[in-house]
Amino acid sequence: MTTTSYPAGAHEGVAAARHKAAAGRLWRGRTTDPAWVRPAFLGLLLLTLLTYLWNLSASGYANSFYSAAVQAGGESWKAMFFGSLDSANAITVDKPPAVLWPMALSVRLFGLGSWQILLPEVLMGVGTVAVLYAAVRRRFSPAAGLIAGAVLALTPVAALMFRFNNPDALLALLMTVTVYCVLRALEGARTKWLVWAGVAVGFAFLTKTLQAFLILPPLAVLYAVCAPTTVRRRLGQLALSGLATVVSGGWWVAVVELWPASSRPYIGGSQHNSFLELTFGYNGLGRINGDETGSVGGGGGGRGGGGWGTTGLDRMFGAEVGGQISWLLPAALLLLVAGLVVTWRGERTDTARAAFLAWGGALLMTAGIFSFMAGIFHQYYTVALAPYIAALVGMGATVLWEERTRLAAAATLGASVALTAWWSYVLLGRTPDYLPWLRWAALIGGLAAAVGLALAGRLDRRLALGAAGVGLAASLAGPFAYTVSTLQTGHTGSIVTAGPAGASMGGRPGGGRLGMGPGGEFAAPGGPAQAGQGQGPQGGGMVPPGGRNGMPSRLPGGVGQMPGMGGERGGPGGMGGLLNGAQVSAKAKSLLKTDADRFTWVAAAVGSQNAASYQLATEKPVMAIGGFNGSDPSPTLAQFKKYVAEGKIHYFIAGGGGGGSSIATWVAATFTKVTVGSATFYDLTAPAK
Repeated sequence: MTTTSYPAGAHEGVAAARHKAAAGRLWRGRTTDPAWVRPAFLGLLLLTLLTYLWNLSASGYANSFYSAAVQAGGESWKAMFFGSLDSANAITVDKPPAVLWPMALSVRLFGLGSWQILLPEVLMGVGTVAVLYAAVRRRFSPAAGLIAGAVLALTPVAALMFRFNNPDALLALLMTVTVYCVLRALEGARTKWLVWAGVAVGFAFLTKTLQAFLILPPLAVLYAVCAPTTVRRRLGQLALSGLATVVSGGWWVAVVELWPASSRPYIGGSQHNSFLELTFGYNGLGRINGDETGSVGGGGGGRGGGGWGTTGLDRMFGAEVGGQISWLLPAALLLLVAGLVVTWRGERTDTARAAFLAWGGALLMTAGIFSFMAGIFHQYYTVALAPYIAALVGMGATVLWEERTRLAAAATLGASVALTAWWSYVLLGRTPDYLPWLRWAALIGGLAAAVGLALAGRLDRRLALGAAGVGLAASLAGPFAYTVSTLQTGHTGSIVTAGPAGASMGGRPGGGRLGMGPGGEFAAPGGPAQAGQGQGPQGGGMVPPGGRNGMPSRLPGGVGQMPGMGGERGGPGGMGGLLNGAQVSAKAKSLLKTDADRFTWVAAAVGSQNAASYQLATEKPVMAIGGFNGSDPSPTLAQFKKYVAEGKIHYFIAGGGGGGSSIATWVAATFTKVTVGSATFYDLTAPAK
């Protein structure tokens, strides 16, 4: 055996040369690509990163419900595993915990803060753009991948949710990874890639349960029909992929269901302390049919409105949702049809047609469910559609560009731009006071570009490229403006929307609609939300004790009134406490932190948002009675009395205004009231005299 010897210092020189070559490959990319391709791709990722990082801390803790769980996970590995709302493990969030894990690890490494919580979400957004580019560019062209990535990054709801700590950012990333893996598997009937797709779906299930499965039917049928191998092998590969999904998504479920209930937190959102119940009930079929036990509303959507907004084929285009996601949705649907027409004569295994079917099937299935679901529906759910729309726009536009010498292809390409210009004009018209000149600029520029593109096959290449550039700019002008508006404003609470004030009219539980405040926060009919607080007029709750506008003053489930402010705002309890927490004064914080180490929980409060506010302020465990809605039967009155007798809870935070649950009634009759500013506490170590 011979060995190669190097002079002294030569090893360092060889290593440096290798590093330089690797850096060159990273910058240059494929040797067959034009020199501009890889720098453009890296530039897109860098711009996306910097854009999403800008003004990031304006949202503070964003959704304090999830931020409290992240804080708990940063303190306790057990809380992190289960997704507990507090480090003492009283109750979990009403979702599986996968989205909490990267944020909790960030907090463990860098401490608790806005950036530490939201930076992982930003990286998920950049990762989604990168995976989408790779998926589209692989079969089509670098231009197709870049257009798709830019469309995704500039979608208003994407700019909102990739800077927010709800589960939807991770879900969008994993769904994009799933489609990418399926397309890789279709290239050569590669089992490995189909198994990886199953793994991605499994972790998506651990992010937002059954929503992860929406795209499975079209993808499974696509692979069963189009994979370049025998039918028997295709079915076997799909079975292996399904097994991968069960294992990657089911291991955590099995641990939770087998773990003794007495030594784990209560499963938030369920009525019987069961994650399977949560999955198939409140977070599953209940979202479809509106029968959500423990919810504050839902059901009865119908064409006439009510419930959680108007349902029907046009829901994605309506006042509640249109400005969030639908800017290029009409064009995407048109380009999907055009792409299938162009590729239809290909072989059964044609990968270009398969790509249109994969992204198009995912879009139609998800949008269809969103359009008709009668249960809880929020506008930000539509971020799941953003990668599918962006992919279809990138693929369809470049395919028609390549076919532009054919009159039908050029005319269709021009029609897609004209359609987008008209729809941008309509959407921008819904916020007439926001950049009123922009709707006309987008319309005129888009129509002019559409004419040029319709004649692209007969124009000089430079003129045709100019028309394409104008068309792209006009198509993205509206979503770009809404994205900038989104970046300029902090967003907090449970219901957030992208764009300027008035960009979305929110469907509310119980009937009718509620507008959004300047930051896209929930606002009551009587006045705008105070920035970042989701608060009703005069700083009070949104629903008085007797109820208002169809909203019950008491929650289903019997725990008590809807969680009130419970904090420095005072006023009657209601939607403010449900959708966002309280502002905690320095005096209230000092009160709770006094002798905090003597107690398992420094306080207890009805509703997760109220509890979360105090927990984030003190960084000490606060028990959320009744979970998110205040309607979960945890703890029972007997359990709560036992905790108090054992000296585990120091204070009860009053809220709800004109009444309360059996726990609140017992506390008020038994213990000493302590008032700090406008907030009321009960000292559970000091019996009333």
